[in-house]
Amino acid sequence: MADDEPGVRAPPFDLLRPRRKITGMAAVLLPFSGRQVDWPGFEGLVARTTDAGLVPAVNMDTGYVNLLDDELRAEVLDRTEKVLDGAPFVAGAFVADEPGARWTPDAHASAMAGVARRGGTPVVFPCYGLAALDGDGWVAAHAELAAECDRFLAFELSTAFAPFGVVHDLATYEDLLGIDACAGAKHSSLRRDLEWDRLRVRDARRPEFLVLTGNDLAIDMVVYGSDYLLGLAAFAPDRFAERDARWATGAADFWELNDALQALGAFAFRDPVPAYRHSAAQFLALRGWITAGEPHPAAPSRPDSDVEVLTTILQRVTG
Repeated sequence: MADDEPGVRAPPFDLLRPRRKITGMAAVLLPFSGRQVDWPGFEGLVARTTDAGLVPAVNMDTGYVNLLDDELRAEVLDRTEKVLDGAPFVAGAFVADEPGARWTPDAHASAMAGVARRGGTPVVFPCYGLAALDGDGWVAAHAELAAECDRFLAFELSTAFAPFGVVHDLATYEDLLGIDACAGAKHSSLRRDLEWDRLRVRDARRPEFLVLTGNDLAIDMVVYGSDYLLGLAAFAPDRFAERDARWATGAADFWELNDALQALGAFAFRDPVPAYRHSAAQFLALRGWITAGEPHPAAPSRPDSDVEVLTTILQRVTG
């Protein structure tokens, strides 16, 4: 097998960063009950996330952002702002478009302004128009947005999550680091090797840049210097915060908790990957954090039999 094939590269032990303070962001689930948004449940999840010490991320894939209309996305932001009362959060700046659409910078700038106006940091969420750009065009688009917003996050997304996702080559990523207003980028390729390459470029070029892993199948990327913005963290922000604290103190039982959380990720993020959001609802209902373990009506679902497996994993994660 060639060295550049996914999964065959040896772990880069020189990248290990023991006792590093990890920046953790959890993509908050938008829960549903009876085909309606469970707003009290959502507000409770936002509060639990920030109380755990993680940064809530709303209007992300975990929050069904591409399945919401403009009014619902705005209500998510309004309720988040009210619950957090000045505490930090990030939010997807999403533009709904169709296959073949052109890049519309004004629409994205407007979405970003809506987040910033409520005190959040915008995440430039992928869309068909952005995905259609080549590497140079993608970087230029972010540079154009930087003229309208002084701090934002970029986002590389695998098509395993959404058909409008895009992951560019390493040279394009390095060019992105030249945009001062871009404070970091979520990387959701689900490939360790691509993320390791980005960490090396970051360390050499701009050490303060946040490489936010979105690899729910490899949450130990934090030991190599990644921070995270994970859908899996929505299931258990309290346990992710505890795991991160163990790494910062050098506690040996970091690995025990990390492995328990990874077992949850391996089960919840199996194919079809987008159905992980239903797994999150089932798990959070088991925890008593929301009233119903239901997905968005238009989203993929998991079988009811998953609840028995999730019950076993819950015991391991919280035990």
